[in-house]
Amino acid sequence: MIKRIFGFSVEHTRLVILLTLIVTCLFLWQFPKIKVDTDPKHMLPTTSPVRVYNDEVDRLFSLHADTIVLGISNKEGIINTDTLKKVALITQSILKIKGVITQDLLSLSTVNDVIVKEDGLQVRPLLDQIPETKDELETMRKVLYENPMLVDRFISKDGKTTAVYIPIEPAANGKAVADLVRKIVKEAGPPEEYYLAGDPIARDTFGSQMFKQMGLFSPVSGMVMCVALFLMFRNYALVFTNMGVAMISIFWSLGLLIGMGFPVHIMSSMMPVFLMAISTDTVHIFNEFYFRFREVKDKRRAVLETMNTVAQPVFYSDLTTAVGFASLATGAIVPVKVFGLFVAFGTFVILLMSYTFVPAILMVMKESTIQKALGREDIKEGKAQGMTWLVKLGGLSLSRRSVILKTGLILIIFSVIGISRIHVNNNMVSWFKAESEIRRSDKILNKELGGTSLAYFVLDSDKEDFIKEPSTLRYMETLQRRLEQNPLVGKTTSVADYVKHINRVLHQNDPKFEVIPGSKDEVAQYLFLMEMSARPNDLNNVVDYPFKRANIWVQLKSWDAGVMRELVQAVQKYTLDRPLPEAKFKPAGIAYFNMVWNDEVLWGMVSSFLASLVLVLGLLIFEYRSLKWGIISFIPLLATIVIIYGMVGWIGKDFDMPISVLSTLSLGMAIDFAIHFVSRLKQRYQEIPDVEDALAWTVGRPGKGIIRNAVLFALGFAVMMFASLTPYITVGIFMALIMILSSVATLIYLPALIIHFKESLSFKGGR
Repeated sequence: MIKRIFGFSVEHTRLVILLTLIVTCLFLWQFPKIKVDTDPKHMLPTTSPVRVYNDEVDRLFSLHADTIVLGISNKEGIINTDTLKKVALITQSILKIKGVITQDLLSLSTVNDVIVKEDGLQVRPLLDQIPETKDELETMRKVLYENPMLVDRFISKDGKTTAVYIPIEPAANGKAVADLVRKIVKEAGPPEEYYLAGDPIARDTFGSQMFKQMGLFSPVSGMVMCVALFLMFRNYALVFTNMGVAMISIFWSLGLLIGMGFPVHIMSSMMPVFLMAISTDTVHIFNEFYFRFREVKDKRRAVLETMNTVAQPVFYSDLTTAVGFASLATGAIVPVKVFGLFVAFGTFVILLMSYTFVPAILMVMKESTIQKALGREDIKEGKAQGMTWLVKLGGLSLSRRSVILKTGLILIIFSVIGISRIHVNNNMVSWFKAESEIRRSDKILNKELGGTSLAYFVLDSDKEDFIKEPSTLRYMETLQRRLEQNPLVGKTTSVADYVKHINRVLHQNDPKFEVIPGSKDEVAQYLFLMEMSARPNDLNNVVDYPFKRANIWVQLKSWDAGVMRELVQAVQKYTLDRPLPEAKFKPAGIAYFNMVWNDEVLWGMVSSFLASLVLVLGLLIFEYRSLKWGIISFIPLLATIVIIYGMVGWIGKDFDMPISVLSTLSLGMAIDFAIHFVSRLKQRYQEIPDVEDALAWTVGRPGKGIIRNAVLFALGFAVMMFASLTPYITVGIFMALIMILSSVATLIYLPALIIHFKESLSFKGGR
């Protein structure tokens, strides 16, 4: 079947090229329908328990998951007339931005202050009038610092920073709103400094930058690969063919994805670079074609012999790559499934183009051009045919096999220890460079205020008025103090804080009354007074009105998933040590969602990756019809993965989304080299039944294609080291390392293994 396909392509070159272009245009026709989704929440299905419960908590307590934090800082202190006027004016301007939930925006000019009047409590805006005199400013300072709920949330302990909390509608774009806020604060001007942070900004800015980065580095990567290809083959037609295969696979895959109605997500945005890298497998065809043409001096015969020789290794290498990506579909995360399946589809497109488009282009090349390029090839003639230095390398791997095997074993043991040190974590803010505005703003606001990441612990009971019990409030208060022992917890707030503050206000603002009252009736009275006097959301955010549930707000100074995990464990331990009858705590909020997302997505990808390892091993055993050959071929892949992830553990790099993505790509690409090597080795042995000679020849001739593929791949990814987003930098560095390491493992370690176990391996038959 395969011979018929490339045979047809050789005989009908123009028809094949024309049909390829027509089908490509049909897929390109889908591109105007593109939809983009950069929200990490959508990485989990709508039926996911954490999404369902988070939505329920938001509705129950009138909360908003998407909140932007604007920090306003003055080195001389923000409690001065000019700065407070600016805060009020900035707040009023922000209220006019489309997409801002105006009734819930909080700043010094909108947050309420509770005071006592003759007829009871009165709640009024804290800045209903801007203080002008020194005494008025001092009164303002006193009001702020006597209310623990305001300190670290609306004013820093040193009085130099305040915050404006800007909730936005779910459909609003965080970056777009932030850009409008930047214009407002720019007009407000110095001496104040302004900082913007929060999940919506990080998420939507990353989404925007993601496409800019891919739009920039995909063509740059392509250009670098074009230059490298030309330097390798000195033939523009071959350069065009390789890049044509890459672009066709990208257009077909993205066109199908868009046409089927899937949005382009954080994962699927990486498809172009992945497919461009996978398409470098066609280098093995070009490499063999150059050798064949030199030998037979006839283009048509050289193309047919080349395809007969490499068709099967190309098939199995692309098949294993596709299986590696398709295995991601075994997980529960929809965007990861989509990414895996469509990259797998793109890999099969590359395979199809290898049998059709590539032979057709080779047939239309001028023989004089090929002959001219061959004159520049560094090829050693003779039995160990290949690049001169590769022939020497082949000899070294055979003569020094004992040293090579022992060195490899030591490296693997050292790497396994490194893997045990890996820390699984994800932090979207860290996806930006340290000097970026988002990262810098987040760091400053986390230092000055309570924190930009928000978690909730919801106390849930079936008993009405359970929250009014003083014992319940004291239990919550003690838990808050326990949570605040974590250095990355900046502030906690609950209904207990409201009750304590009302108690203090009603007792002439005496600090000793900043405590939970002794009776349920007093608590009920205070909450009733607050309900009657305050705007609804003042209490709505922390308690429901049957008073069965209460919400503890926890502000975190880090977006690390590990921090939230520590808090969940702390609450579990606290409730086990001090059980609260008829009630339980459940975590929620964006910080908790990120933790679950971290666990489900990353560990889901790890489990899929491990499953695909087994599938790939099974494919190798099937391909060679031999358990021993399957395992031998599998070892370079396993060694590459172990060493790379051992390095991750030793350097202290978190195992995050970019690193987990690398695991899949490293699986698909690292095994390609071993497949080509073993397949060509067994072919050579059929011609010359001498194991050492066949190994030296394989290192020298197909090994040249392996080196070219690895260098081409590494250069294509290396350009991403200059990206502004750290995930792309990580992918660029590690993919370059993976390709170089896997090629070295194939050309040095694999021959040593084969020679060591040659007595138990059958070199006859197979593939």
